[in-house]
Amino acid sequence: MPKPLEVTLPSDREVRVTRTFNAPRELVWDAHTKPDLVQKWMLGPPGWSMPVCEMDVRPGGAYKWRWRSDEDGKQFGFHGTFGDVNAPARLTHDEYYDPGDVGGDMPSNDPALITLELSESGGVTTLVCTMKFSSKEARDGAVSTGMTDGMEMGYARLDDMFKQTA
Repeated sequence: MPKPLEVTLPSDREVRVTRTFNAPRELVWDAHTKPDLVQKWMLGPPGWSMPVCEMDVRPGGAYKWRWRSDEDGKQFGFHGTFGDVNAPARLTHDEYYDPGDVGGDMPSNDPALITLELSESGGVTTLVCTMKFSSKEARDGAVSTGMTDGMEMGYARLDDMFKQTA
């Protein structure tokens, strides 16, 4: 059984999330880079959908993600550009927050740099996601949203998807 994610703060601008999956690295990579798969698991708490998931996964390629509350229709999102694309081991992108009508304390003009690293041993893939923010205040604002709780909810959905493909 995969362990829930572990959150550490390696510096005053960074959040690091580590999580294991009982799945080959290629499947975990696909789940992070194929829009039809991303839309199935990257939803956070129940009651949200992801009506917009556009991803051109190549160096310099753009992406746009938008979530919508089923209850009140409020939306928010992220967008940016991919940097390193080294399948199935490493993916980087910058991430601009679009508060939509949800709002929040995260700055929308200073991107975070997201680095996703995947390693596999014995059929278990370890994901390490490092988020580097423009300031300690930006990092603390992002953490205060419950972001990592939402990430674990999504990763639990991903565990279920992997069980269905096993």
